[in-house]
Amino acid sequence: MNILELLQGKKMNSQEMVGFFDHLDEIDCEFMHGQWKGLEVFTDHPMNGVLDHANWYGKLFVDNETVFPLVLFNPKRTALFSIDPKWLPLSLDFNLLKRNSQYLVGALRLLKTDKSKARLRMIEFRGKSSATMIYDEKPIHDVFRRIDQNTVLGWMDLKAQAQPYFFILIRDDMSKLNLE
Repeated sequence: MNILELLQGKKMNSQEMVGFFDHLDEIDCEFMHGQWKGLEVFTDHPMNGVLDHANWYGKLFVDNETVFPLVLFNPKRTALFSIDPKWLPLSLDFNLLKRNSQYLVGALRLLKTDKSKARLRMIEFRGKSSATMIYDEKPIHDVFRRIDQNTVLGWMDLKAQAQPYFFILIRDDMSKLNLE
């Protein structure tokens, strides 16, 4: 698997991504503490493109109990804000969202929160115990594996979803952007 291709947004085969994920090393929760910039991995998953249209920045892990799972740029991309995923239905029409993306960022600002909406735990997944972000009010676990010291591959494990959704997080502790 060519990491550069992943980072450049090249379309990847979902089964190859599963194999790549399985060969990566597990990480502990403390490794995830900090601010992370997110990138989608394109595998023909229905969600592909939605986070980009939503001005997704990434995730913020303050500690194991204080996690902001969906951090977005404001419309001018000058500040960050976190949203409460509790209000996002799991049965969204992702194509409709992508077609109407000009309204998406504004609508998501209505879900803005300054409260933690997830936590970190060590969970065994596919034969390895690794840091996992557990949403407070959604049946979603984001399982992380190490690509290198500053890059992880995430697998969004959503109950009853056959196709995995993958994303990359890149450590961004030096960013000057803070949550609004």
